[in-house]
Amino acid sequence: MAIKMHGSLSTAALGALLGTSAEAARQQLLKLANQGLVSATSEPKGVGRPGQNWSLTSQAMARFPDTHAALTVQLLELIRSQLGEAALDTVISGREMATTAAYHEAMLDKANLSEKVATLARLRSDEGYMAEWRQEEDGGLLLIENHCPICAAATACQGFCRAELDVFRHVLGEGAQVERTEHIVSGGRRCSYSIRPALRDV
Repeated sequence: MAIKMHGSLSTAALGALLGTSAEAARQQLLKLANQGLVSATSEPKGVGRPGQNWSLTSQAMARFPDTHAALTVQLLELIRSQLGEAALDTVISGREMATTAAYHEAMLDKANLSEKVATLARLRSDEGYMAEWRQEEDGGLLLIENHCPICAAATACQGFCRAELDVFRHVLGEGAQVERTEHIVSGGRRCSYSIRPALRDV
């Protein structure tokens, strides 16, 4: 909290703020650093060894209150009430098209379905979905998302979930069948997608 309120601090400055010694502050900072919550940067002080200033990491910043989910839901409700359902569908479709284009570009050199699913899992993890994939015993593929960073928005407007399923189907191509088998918004622990080669008409 002290670093959040005052910015980057030396151990001596932090100790003074907390009413303790610089060494006691340093011990606490080392514990926080081991947890990935603070990081140190060197700062030249003229003659002698450079000093160290401690700052919060992005992991630590995430522990402070954040109302972006509530704001997102409020904005969605305002779009729906002020501009109508069609306007909300336009917003969702725009996001779907942008996401599809980005995923397609990332898969340009991916030849087979498993490579595409592996790339999709990486892309989704980069976006905060904690995604993974595996091959099932029957040869099918399973894409798993252990977290939903847009859960509040998806709960308020399930068009986002429909759009995401459509994105997966588009980027994996006509040669794949994609079905959602678990759904966080519907009470599941995670979102899972069963992916199989599409059956060909004989």
